Amino acid sequence: MKNKNRRQFLKNISLASIGIGVAPNISCASTPKSKPAQNPEDCDKTTLDYYGEGPFYTQNPPTIVNNILADPNEPGTRMIISGRVHDLTCGKIIPNTIVDVWHADDAGQYDNQTYNLRGITTSNTQGFYLFETIQPGKYLNGAQFRPSHIHFKITPPGFPTLTTQLYFEGDTSIPADASASINSGTYDATGRIIPLTLNANGVLEGVWDIIINGDGIVGNNDLHINKGMVYKASPNPFADRIEIQYGVFNRSKISLQVYDEAGHQVAVLEERTLAPEKYTAVWNPESSLPKGHYFVVLKVNDLQVHYLKVQRV
Repeated sequence: MKNKNRRQFLKNISLASIGIGVAPNISCASTPKSKPAQNPEDCDKTTLDYYGEGPFYTQNPPTIVNNILADPNEPGTRMIISGRVHDLTCGKIIPNTIVDVWHADDAGQYDNQTYNLRGITTSNTQGFYLFETIQPGKYLNGAQFRPSHIHFKITPPGFPTLTTQLYFEGDTSIPADASASINSGTYDATGRIIPLTLNANGVLEGVWDIIINGDGIVGNNDLHINKGMVYKASPNPFADRIEIQYGVFNRSKISLQVYDEAGHQVAVLEERTLAPEKYTAVWNPESSLPKGHYFVVLKVNDLQVHYLKVQRV
C-alpha cells in the first residue's frame, strides 16, 4: 500500500492549485535518452477488474473524434479523463496504445443498439491519452448500486489487451461493491479509484496513468519527487496567456516544453541550467495555434519528470 499511497499523493499534487509565491525568474516562450528503468517494486501495474468486460461491451466501436466521447447535448455532468501510458517499470511511456472505453449514461443505462458513450482513442507519441465524456450514472446490481465507473480495454502495440474499470473517490457505493472494494491481489482496485476536481469551466477532471506490459520509449516517471515538478498553470483554461509555475530541486539542465494532443511539440518555454528554486514561465501561444488541450512537460537533465494538462479556449 505504501507505493500506491505515494503515487496517489503525487497525482493529487498535480491536480491541485498550489500557491508558491513570487518566482525569481520569468521566461517567455520560443518555438522549437532514455533513462534507466525504475525498480519494478516501486511501480504498481494497472490491475484487472474483478467483473472483467461485463455484459455490455459492443464490438468494433468507433474512433473518438476531437477527444469527445459524449455528445455536447448528452445529459449529465461533463468529465475529462486523461493520463499517460507507461510500461511495467514506469521508466518508459508507450505511444500508440489503443484505449477502448464505454460506460453507462447519466441514468445508469448502456446503449446496446448504437455506439453512444463508446469509442476508441490512442495514446499519442508522448504516451498521453484524453477524452471528454459525462460522469456515468449508477445502476442496481442485485440489491446494491454499482459505483460510477468507466470500462477500459487497453492494448499496447504487439501486447495482450488488459480489461479493467475506473472508479472515483468519494463514491458511497464503492465499499459494498464486490469489485471496486477489492484492495489486494490480482483484482486490487485501489489504484483505479481516482480523485475528480472541478476545473474553471465547471467540468470534472480526473488523471489516471495506465501501467501495462509493453515496449516503451522515452524515459518518464515520478522523478519529480526529488528533481522538479510543475506546480500550477493559471489561468487554466486560458485564451492568449498562461503562467506555468514550476520548481527545480537540484542544479540541473531544464527544459519546459509544450505538446499538443497529438504529441507534437509546439513550444519550448525554458531551456537552460537553473539553480534549485521556484520559477515561472509565460506562454503566449501564436494566434494560429488551435483551441484544445495541451501538455506542459518538465524535463530535468533530459528526463521527463512531470507534466500538467492545460486547455486553450
